[in-house]
Amino acid sequence: MPRRRIRVTDIPLRTAFAALRTELDVPSDFPPEVLSEAERPLRPGAHVDATDIPLFTIDPPASTDLDQAMHLSRRGTGYRLRYAIADVAAFVAPGSALDAETHRRVLTLYFPDTRVPLHPPLLSEGAASLLPDQVRPAALWTIDLDAEGRTTAAEVRRALVRSRAKLDYESVQREIDAGTAEEPLELLRVVGELRERLEVERGGISLRVPEQEIVERNGTYELMYRAGLPADGWNAQISLLTGMAAAELMLAHGTGVLRTLPAAPDGAVGRLRRTATALHIDWPHHVSYAALIRSLDPATPSHAAFLQECTTLLRGAGYTVFRDGAVPSLTTHAAVAAPYAHCTAPLRRLVDRYASEICLAAVAGAPVPEWVLAAFDALPREMSEGGRRAAAVERACVDLVEAAVLKDRVGEVFDGCVVDLDEHRPTVGTVQLETPAVIGRIDGEGLSLGERLRVKVVESDPSTPASPAKVRFAPA
Repeated sequence: MPRRRIRVTDIPLRTAFAALRTELDVPSDFPPEVLSEAERPLRPGAHVDATDIPLFTIDPPASTDLDQAMHLSRRGTGYRLRYAIADVAAFVAPGSALDAETHRRVLTLYFPDTRVPLHPPLLSEGAASLLPDQVRPAALWTIDLDAEGRTTAAEVRRALVRSRAKLDYESVQREIDAGTAEEPLELLRVVGELRERLEVERGGISLRVPEQEIVERNGTYELMYRAGLPADGWNAQISLLTGMAAAELMLAHGTGVLRTLPAAPDGAVGRLRRTATALHIDWPHHVSYAALIRSLDPATPSHAAFLQECTTLLRGAGYTVFRDGAVPSLTTHAAVAAPYAHCTAPLRRLVDRYASEICLAAVAGAPVPEWVLAAFDALPREMSEGGRRAAAVERACVDLVEAAVLKDRVGEVFDGCVVDLDEHRPTVGTVQLETPAVIGRIDGEGLSLGERLRVKVVESDPSTPASPAKVRFAPA
């Protein structure tokens, strides 16, 4: 799911984020027994030797928790993807203290100043991470594609792999743009663009959510956006492709855990139309939501703000488990426009470890491990609760950043638009400023949806981390 990534360098804000972690009861240090288990050697398993495949990773430069490594090659008129996913189950014994701690944490949580990992760094940034020039256990996918990028075959097996290079998005983009990329890297563009075209064909939507950055300049704060590169999108398509292959394997096997999302209700799309109006984005009624999204440029601040708001349509996503051939009525993810499963980020997301085990069993024609089935009933609830905590962290962080942007501008007047009204209290609404891209509460008589108005900042307090409505406006 798209996440608002915010970077911050200001020390007072770092203090506020630390206080936020305390107020939201975010897990801190790992218990000693968990750290002790993380030091244990690799659990024995039937891993074939695939260290001859020249895999590479693509991640932000500072990342060390590397879940995926890939290699792309031509195969006749089509292509072959080899995609290695960190084999976390090779290190986490079912029923252990480490296993219990991952079920408590569920997800890696991201703050602007740090991250709170799902697994001890000794594993997530060390023994289980697909770091370059290190032999690592992995769930190795082999996915064959035809000339149009459609999947023709997919399988996964346990393997020992060795990544050859740790690449980052900017360097990958430079090499591809300059025409100096070697074939496996150049094929990332080729396959990525083919998959993007197929996404359009099936009606899927990939949100190119930009990164927010708050910068202190001359004693004031500025809120900026950094748009992702095409290479980010191509890399995401590889992950989507694998998640779709995993879902198909599970459905064929009759047992699985899918990431599902029903179609967005009309009211949610209507709210986005009001936000588009607030940001001067032309959205004719004959243009679909998907077509509009593809027309936007994340490098444009108003478009970036709108894309951030589009993530609200993903809030109905959940996890659906099934077994013994009892396939659920909803098997698709509306944004993917196909069955889909989370399986490519096991170092950072609990459910992926279970999805990998189901797919490995499906390909091997073996029963799904009992420890996987034993966790089935609780997994959707655990993931839902973990997702709510991650969303609360994200929302609180954004609130703090927006309050910091306006903290020295109380009393100033800005142009905005009413994008939401409280159905029980019509004098209370939500305003989206044109610039900076800040959202806040407004109190006033006679407010109407979509109304453009001048608003005054009456409160902007980043000093109370978990309290709501840190930014408030009034009609000017």
